[in-house]
Amino acid sequence: QVQLVESGGALVQAGGSLKISCAASGSISSIPIMAWHRQAPGKARELVALVTSAGSGVYEEAVKGRFTVSRANGENTIYLQMNNLQPEDTAIYFCNKYPKPFDFWGQGTQVTVSS
Repeated sequence: QVQLVESGGALVQAGGSLKISCAASGSISSIPIMAWHRQAPGKARELVALVTSAGSGVYEEAVKGRFTVSRANGENTIYLQMNNLQPEDTAIYFCNKYPKPFDFWGQGTQVTVSS
C-alpha cells in the first residue's frame, strides 16, 4: 500500500501564492491519474485537480486559471501551485490516485487564506 504525505500548507494572505506537495512512498509512474482534493471545515471533500501521467491537468471550475497541478514521476511526487489564493480556498488539501483512491488517505496539509 502506497503511503501519501502532503506538505507545504501555510497561512497566507488573500492574493498570495503557495505550492504544496504530495510525496508517495512508492512509484507513481504507473498510476495514470493522480488527484488533489480539499476539505473545508464543515464541508465534504471535493476534487480540485487531476494530473495525468503525461502531466496534463484538469481543474475544478473554481480554481481554473489560478491553480496548476504537476507531477514528477521520478520523485514520486505531485505538486499544486496555487496563485491568487482566496479565503474560500481555505481547506485541508489531500492527494490520492483517481478515480479509485488508495484505501488510506494521508493527513493532508492545511492551507489557510486570510482576508
